[in-house]
Amino acid sequence: MKLRPLSDRIVIKKLEAEEKTKSGIVLPSASKEAPVMAEVIAIGADITNDEKKAKEIKVGDKVIFSTYAGTNAKIDGVEYTVLKFADIVAVVED
Repeated sequence: MKLRPLSDRIVIKKLEAEEKTKSGIVLPSASKEAPVMAEVIAIGADITNDEKKAKEIKVGDKVIFSTYAGTNAKIDGVEYTVLKFADIVAVVED
């Protein structure tokens, strides 16, 4: 099954939060922060048709998004989040 976001929506897959602190302490799952970094899986047509927005973000980018943004969906056992373009706050560059 494939997700195709509509208009100005983006499908992301959250990246796992660190399970260890910098000092090497292993964190239990209850104390981990919710991930706010994700990989872009799909982009809606309004974004790809907007030249400025299309330059800012593309499939495969790693992004930081608003903590409580979006709608979660589980497809074929994989958790995805669908959110608006405005909920992306930064693109992570290497």
